[in-house]
Amino acid sequence: MLYLATMSYSIEAGDFSSLETAWDELLSAISTGHVFFTPQWQRSWWQAFGSDSELLLLSVQRDNEVVGIVPLMRNGQRMSFIGSSDICDYMDFVIRLGHEVAVLSQLLDYLEPMDWKSIDLQSLLPDSIALTHFAPLARQRGYQVEITQEDVSPQLVLPTSWEEYLPLLTRKDRHELKRKLRRLSHVKSRYYVVEDVKQLPQDLEDFFRLFEQGKDDKKDFMTAQMSGFFKEMANAVAAKGYLRLTFLEVEGKRVASAMCFNCWDHFHLYNSGYDPGYASLSVGLLCKAFCIRDGILEGKKHFDFLRGAESYKYDLGGQDVPIYRCVISKG
Repeated sequence: MLYLATMSYSIEAGDFSSLETAWDELLSAISTGHVFFTPQWQRSWWQAFGSDSELLLLSVQRDNEVVGIVPLMRNGQRMSFIGSSDICDYMDFVIRLGHEVAVLSQLLDYLEPMDWKSIDLQSLLPDSIALTHFAPLARQRGYQVEITQEDVSPQLVLPTSWEEYLPLLTRKDRHELKRKLRRLSHVKSRYYVVEDVKQLPQDLEDFFRLFEQGKDDKKDFMTAQMSGFFKEMANAVAAKGYLRLTFLEVEGKRVASAMCFNCWDHFHLYNSGYDPGYASLSVGLLCKAFCIRDGILEGKKHFDFLRGAESYKYDLGGQDVPIYRCVISKG
């Protein structure tokens, strides 16, 4: 059903299949974003975890051109972005630059008559459209708006060379990284990015094995449902060229792995694991350091460690960026 709005904008409810092409084109046109904003990621999440919610996936058009994607879902009287903060590090609207106010004004008109009590938007970066545009518009219309910080996301602005990167670390961290690299150089090792998509199923099994060898909470996290999501998501984003699955081998054995995403001018470090039997070689941290080196060599501007304040992120130069939650409520 098509819902006509004022001016030349219109809002239409759709699904992933009908909107994927336009969604991809919009992301390419705005030339910014994160893997979590892509239809491939969100479809994978929805298929794994969305069964208890109602899909409210909207496109906003102007003169037959899609200028906004509104990826919402509804559970009872609570609306939220498609996704969950435990595995979707960032969430937001996808809107062409310059159309934010018009698109979100039409969205508020569309949502107003619906039966809901709150729009609970989580995993928001400081420059998210939800914070910079949607929250102020909601306040202007008399809705209650509460914004709180829910986490941090350490990030690193990448220099143009490894030699420029090292001085960005504290003296202690720089000394430790060099020492760990020297120690690894005394054994036969190899770090590489998986290139053959046909080998991805086996590569993912090795990733899961290394991931689950870490802390007990990682074993609890990687349920059958979660591993199913990882497999579906990895295949979907690999087909679009976003996935960077890396391994570090010692004496021919895979002992560390990092799942990263290559998106626009960012590298995202999503998850990792290592064999604790090789902890003395610091293979887990060094695998991540090699990912940073890749980002520098490929001319990326940012390396994003994503949500959480784990100590290794700061050892490698991460600087905190706050992550917010915005709850909009009817009075």
